Amino acid sequence: MRDTTSANHSGLPRYALVHRLLHWLIAALVLLAFAFGATIGYFEFGGLREMVGPAGTDLIYTTHKTLGVLILGFMVLRLLSRVTFGKPAYATPLPAPQRIASQVAHTLFYVLLFAMPVLGWLATAAGGFPVSLFHLELPGLIGRNDALSETLFLWHQYVGYALITLVVIHIAGALYHWRVRRDEVMQRMSLLPGTRTG
Repeated sequence: MRDTTSANHSGLPRYALVHRLLHWLIAALVLLAFAFGATIGYFEFGGLREMVGPAGTDLIYTTHKTLGVLILGFMVLRLLSRVTFGKPAYATPLPAPQRIASQVAHTLFYVLLFAMPVLGWLATAAGGFPVSLFHLELPGLIGRNDALSETLFLWHQYVGYALITLVVIHIAGALYHWRVRRDEVMQRMSLLPGTRTG
């Protein structure tokens, strides 16, 4: 594959700019989706209605659904970016176990970040609720099935837990490379002009 990745002013290889922008945009959307999803899970529909009223409850649910649809759309763009622009080499080669762990983690990120919004979309439709992108109602794709909706929502929740775990591991790994190994791995996804940290 043709190398279309970029480098910062210190010559360190980095992902293409569009890929880095999508990385941080999706990260922000995922954190927001977690926050709204946790709020919904903790208070549930009845608790939210009592606390913020019908309009506030609708806003919270619509926002969570919108974030999920946006994550799915941007993940499609990110996958296209990854295929188009490729992956930069490491400035300092990683030991084989770390390289394999990184590949597994990134593959899981792609799988989970596609699976979670798709499960939410289908669970919402199967429950007879609107699939929302802001104030636009999207096609449900499947018909009403309350039992299926309950199962899909449960898997949506399980995938959320798995994704939270993976995010924590990912952040811990990034901090390890930044503060312990000082091997410029974090520069590959940075939006800032970087300098060598070693």
